[in-house]
Amino acid sequence: MDLSTTYMGLNLPHPMVPGASPLMHDLDTVRRLEDAGAAALVLHSLFEEQITRDQIATFLHAQAHGESFAEALSYFPPPDQFPLGPEEYLEHIGRVKAAVGIPVIASLNGTTKGGWLEYAKVMEQAGADAIELNLYMLALDPDMASQDVEEGELELVREMKRSLRIPVAVKVSPFYTSFGNMATRLAKAGADALVLFNRFYQPDIDPEGLQVSRALHLSNSTELPLRLRWLAFLSGRVPASLAVTGGVHTPVDVVKAVMAGAHVVQMVSALLQNGPSYVGEMRDGLEAWMVEHEYESLSQMHGSMDLLSCPDPHAYERANYMLMLQSWRE
Repeated sequence: MDLSTTYMGLNLPHPMVPGASPLMHDLDTVRRLEDAGAAALVLHSLFEEQITRDQIATFLHAQAHGESFAEALSYFPPPDQFPLGPEEYLEHIGRVKAAVGIPVIASLNGTTKGGWLEYAKVMEQAGADAIELNLYMLALDPDMASQDVEEGELELVREMKRSLRIPVAVKVSPFYTSFGNMATRLAKAGADALVLFNRFYQPDIDPEGLQVSRALHLSNSTELPLRLRWLAFLSGRVPASLAVTGGVHTPVDVVKAVMAGAHVVQMVSALLQNGPSYVGEMRDGLEAWMVEHEYESLSQMHGSMDLLSCPDPHAYERANYMLMLQSWRE
């Protein structure tokens, strides 16, 4: 059985890739993921805020009376909120590369063009096989137009591609007025892969304590259909690899994603719940499903249910919305 796939030029033995998560902090866990059969690894993100804070702190401590401006650092999360600072993150890339024999994808999370982008080049020098740019911006300013948000993100991709020789994946949000158009423009800007979709962790309200609270909710398979729809729309239409993240918990979830056009699936919540060995269980489950349904290779399955290939493309479009509403019976 041939489960191999190609993701932004990386040849992988199968499509299961642990995504960016706290699992990547620990070298022992990283080794366990490889032993379980992970095809590649996406390291946890280094945030723009971490790099900017570090740069400001270095500047202030190098200046006379710099301490008088120390309040500038209060705008950023405290360093102890992150497991690794910028320099430690770069060292971690080297340690992970030395510990495993599979591709290692570093991750940068940011929204503005600035000096922090230089870290992408340093990540490449540290040994990263590719970089995932995680675009996570909350456009809370009502005077900021959507085209300004989009052009800013496109320029980030262009800037990163100008300075790197390794592939760049872009992890995106579904919250664009015309996501298909934005995805196409990101690919034209140089994105080697698109990762669908970033899971935005929403704040909650504690009505008793009168506080805005944070709570981490893991994904489940019900989140997959949104990804399937856009995978199916983009498959065969954009010159970039496609990855899905969010909602992949069972071997059948992997089958659906690949049929819709995904080259790889990234798993996080499923591994946090079941441990690193679950990668192997998912791979074995995928192979068993393919044997049962008489598939000989992953490529035979890939894109077979995308918009260009499926027997009923209207099922992905507005007609399906109307039919779904009419299908309810009390």
